[in-house]
Amino acid sequence: MFKRLLIANRGEIACRIIRTARRLGIETVAVFSDVDAEALHVRQADHAVCIGAAPATESYLNVAAIMQAAKSFQADALHPGYGFLSESPALVEACTEHGVTFIGPTADAMRQLGLKDEAKRIAVAAGVPIVPGYFGAATDPATLVREAKSIGYPLMVKAVAGGGGRGMRVVSKPGELAEALESAGREAGAAFGEARLMLEKLVESPRHIEVQVFGDQHGNAIHLFERDCTLQRRHQKVIEEAPAPGMSTDLRRKMTAAAVKLAKAVGYAGAGTVEFLVEGGELSADAPFYFIEMNTRLQVEHPVTEAITGLDLVEWQLRVAAGEPLPLEQDQVRHSGHAVELRLYAEDPAADFQPSVGTLQRFTLPDDDCLRVDTGLRQGDAVSPFYDPMIAKVISHAPDRPAALHALDNALEELVVLGVVTNASFLRALLRHADVHSGHLDTGLIARDFDSLTELLPQYRAEAVEAGLWALLKQQSSKTGNRSWDADDSFQLGPARHIARQVLVDGALQAVVLGVNAATLSQQFEIAVTDRRTAFVWCGLRQVELVLVDPGASEEAHVAGDGQTRAPITGRVASIEVTEGETIEEGATVFVVEAMKMEHVVRSDVSGTVEQVLVAVGDQVSSGDLIVAIRSAVGERI
Repeated sequence: MFKRLLIANRGEIACRIIRTARRLGIETVAVFSDVDAEALHVRQADHAVCIGAAPATESYLNVAAIMQAAKSFQADALHPGYGFLSESPALVEACTEHGVTFIGPTADAMRQLGLKDEAKRIAVAAGVPIVPGYFGAATDPATLVREAKSIGYPLMVKAVAGGGGRGMRVVSKPGELAEALESAGREAGAAFGEARLMLEKLVESPRHIEVQVFGDQHGNAIHLFERDCTLQRRHQKVIEEAPAPGMSTDLRRKMTAAAVKLAKAVGYAGAGTVEFLVEGGELSADAPFYFIEMNTRLQVEHPVTEAITGLDLVEWQLRVAAGEPLPLEQDQVRHSGHAVELRLYAEDPAADFQPSVGTLQRFTLPDDDCLRVDTGLRQGDAVSPFYDPMIAKVISHAPDRPAALHALDNALEELVVLGVVTNASFLRALLRHADVHSGHLDTGLIARDFDSLTELLPQYRAEAVEAGLWALLKQQSSKTGNRSWDADDSFQLGPARHIARQVLVDGALQAVVLGVNAATLSQQFEIAVTDRRTAFVWCGLRQVELVLVDPGASEEAHVAGDGQTRAPITGRVASIEVTEGETIEEGATVFVVEAMKMEHVVRSDVSGTVEQVLVAVGDQVSSGDLIVAIRSAVGERI
């Protein structure tokens, strides 16, 4: 076994790898960017070293810096986690060159299976069914347009590299193809360093089923059953479970056999996941299924497989990389009960899952023996715009599926997250959805029922706002010594005093009147007050943000949208689609900001003339920065 393991990753996966390494007596080396200096994975590791600036390209994607760190600490093994360089043959080859064992497959196997187009060619040769499409060597726009016509619409544009839904677009008609190709290629190039694209026929109402496979260096390969990853938004998973509900014995046998066959075709060693789409949403014995890709690494959702099998997949990875045979043969692998994982993200589902950044002013995770919680954050940590917005994973394991779903529902009631917007309320709505409970799933469920899943329920909201304002004014009075002449809360004489204030509530200007029960109400909510006249209130698994308005300023100064186009999030300017002096129509794309592993497209909401472009492609911008000013046709600016 290894003596010292460098973990070329961050966040919860780095913390998870550290746990297994410590149990096996292996020292760990954490790498971090300058914004992660105080991160949890840095504190938990035995050693840590900074490898560069916050942008991933200057740190977690920097092969040279990572290998220098491994050399400096004499690490004899390197675990890539998932994301970043986990599927980079260049990192595998660098490890070989420096005498460091890479915890994963060979560079050759990674090249063959890590790129979706090549993996499809291998699948065809191995007799594994694939989704009809185009995955040829020529990927110029003219070729893709021609092939799209042959495939027919609707179809999928997909990056040949990477995963996580990045570089993926659904195209419903020919007129949407050009923009989809440009956007997907740009996003894929930034995320994976590989902008090539492929096309697939859109499979109608599919289930997304993946099979966990494991191979060793002695020619053995087995499966560890399947996971259902059907519940997705923007082609990214939010709830996963194992085993797949409704999976027939015959279909499981056929799918797992196909997955193992694919792994053996390239002599695969290590953990891998073979992903399939099952057409029609039912997992009956004769349901048509298609291979779509293989992930040559550990998956985010691996804990549900660990839960039902009782195995530690990171330990298996380490043992296989050390040259040991697989710990078990196929007929020795058993599964028990049902496991479900939900991903808690810093994002706003009601705003099309826009990522949220900020400091965790309050952060309380559920604590129960029947739950597993994986996180790389603590209260006081910041959710950075530079990386994935996942805050934590919560995993339940119970004797059956209804009990596992119920345990997660209960777990959410213990959750408190203040300082960033989260998807907690959305997750609860999804867990309680009738089709989720019955197991009637397909990948279109979230999009189809988006409005009901993201509905802003009014219950307690008015009380939460009043409680938050009371907390803000209490903080102000404590700073001024409770002197009435220092207050700005509409002082009045008389016994029944009511305080009226103008407050921004989630960005919208609102007049709030405090009643005599405001102090009592404040005790019913979790509230975090900051020194910048802001309060965060936890209400119905949602955060309500209140910002005190300066009574001396004009109302217009506080209304969201100040007449100019601004960055919606801190990130890198991926493209500017307009030029100064150009006349544009309402709905035209103005610019694109890349942040948190996705593109944020900003469109014009008026027709008008571009007056000023203040940034260039590649510039780093902060949320709220002025980007483009447009004079509308009726004299307004956006």
